[in-house]
Amino acid sequence: MSTIRNQRLKGQLELTWTNKDQRLLSHGEDTYEWTTPDDYRVSEVRLLHDIATVGETHKDAGRAKDNLLIRGDALHALTSLKELPEFAAEYRGKVRLAYIDPPFNTGQMFEHYNDAVEHSIWLTQMRDRLSQIHELLAVDGSVWVHLDDAEMAYCRVLLDEVFGRQNFIATVVWQKVYTVKNSAKHLSVDQDYIIVFAKNAEVWRPNTLPRSEAMDAAYKNPDNDPRGPWKSAAFNANKPYSKGRYPITTPSGRVIPGPPSGTYWRYSEERLQELMAENRIWWGADGSGVPSFKRFLSEVGGKIPQTLWPYSEVGHGQEAKAEIRALFPEAAPFATPKPERLVSRIVHIGSNPGDVVLDCFAGSATTAAVAHKMGRRWVTVELSEDNYTFYDRPRLEKVVNNEDPRGVTASVEWQGGGGFRCVEVGPSMFEAEEDGGILLAEWATNGAFAEAVCAQLGYERLGPESRPFSGRKGRMRLAVIDGVAGDNEVDFLVSHLADGERLTLVAKAATEEAQDRLRVLSPGSRLRTAPRDLLRVRSHGKAAR
Repeated sequence: MSTIRNQRLKGQLELTWTNKDQRLLSHGEDTYEWTTPDDYRVSEVRLLHDIATVGETHKDAGRAKDNLLIRGDALHALTSLKELPEFAAEYRGKVRLAYIDPPFNTGQMFEHYNDAVEHSIWLTQMRDRLSQIHELLAVDGSVWVHLDDAEMAYCRVLLDEVFGRQNFIATVVWQKVYTVKNSAKHLSVDQDYIIVFAKNAEVWRPNTLPRSEAMDAAYKNPDNDPRGPWKSAAFNANKPYSKGRYPITTPSGRVIPGPPSGTYWRYSEERLQELMAENRIWWGADGSGVPSFKRFLSEVGGKIPQTLWPYSEVGHGQEAKAEIRALFPEAAPFATPKPERLVSRIVHIGSNPGDVVLDCFAGSATTAAVAHKMGRRWVTVELSEDNYTFYDRPRLEKVVNNEDPRGVTASVEWQGGGGFRCVEVGPSMFEAEEDGGILLAEWATNGAFAEAVCAQLGYERLGPESRPFSGRKGRMRLAVIDGVAGDNEVDFLVSHLADGERLTLVAKAATEEAQDRLRVLSPGSRLRTAPRDLLRVRSHGKAAR
């Protein structure tokens, strides 16, 4: 074993790639732009616009509590979930399970999404989205990342950086095919990988799986114990124990001088006497055997999850495609769906009914469909307009309307109900000119302008009854003027402040006197102009939460 003395260690273990210090903006579904981390477009908080509701949902004021199908880029959608006050209250630090099945970056072109992304682009996208997921996860939450051989090893190191190596739980191996691929060039690849990380491994605990009949069959009751079937456990163990070596006299009178060589009795002599009095020791049918501990079936919990998942237990790729074909017999087959049985195991292990389940790569909406059937709240994000239109929304509508008899419907006794809200990531409130200047978008006027400003500055949006204020954050009030702020506007707004309140005034322009007047009338208040001051806030990451 090597020893390091009096050496100053520098650096850390990390994965490097081209443009790792940069950020990515997506323009459409397969066009990307590299930019710097302080680019306002990276951190801009986009609004989430309602599209439709399906089934049972909350009133619009409580829309953040609904199951959410979000149309748009995951980078902006996740930012909105953790920054918009109405959504942050429901999701920031409260997501119990995130399961993502991102494009595998295999170098192939699938019909429903572009999977041939250059390596550094893929890693940057994953880094940025995993960082956002980390902020959204509850302290006892976990993320499950589904990949194949193309990026699995790289993503494991990436997850070490984002979540901390100490929070790695395990890598699940899913047997995704049930026949050997005789057409394989080298080896038949039969498995995918699901990398599991906890937000905090010391806190996270998985739910156990249901016990099988075969497991229960191992428990017998040869002595007709009224406590029911039991299974014997060895009384000796390899771990050294200071009170674990002593002679034992069996009920038949046979003396056992001690435990087998190299082992120790699991319990002390005093504890053995207590267990004998409780009829917790089995000596064999004739009373002369080596003692064993009786573990009753009634005391045993569920099955501890294992990392090898055969298709016989959780389904395979062909089963998943059959589920999609049954739902959409006229549509083109989805390229890479996952079976509901596979996703249901993940949802069962990583969450409880009522918990929030997140999937920011919706695909064919399997995660949301399974979470809905299993009584979880869910949020799923899809960039592709085609996937959203032809698979995600209609599939989830079928789940709500009890028109989806396949998958786990029968096993979880799903009979329809519930609902969800469709929302869309709004456009940027800024527009770039050819000379590099930044303007407010044409749509950012009046109420829309006020709502967008609330989003950028992290203010809770107020209704019409709170006029002249548009938002609030503690004792600070926000007023937004779609025009020029002058002395009259400052006087009017300050007169409506309650004792102890301060004002943030945002206008598209302001007179020189307005700033001074606000400072005199309401010390601690501030005046900002858009877009200049809003860009500065977003670029420097100073938007208050």
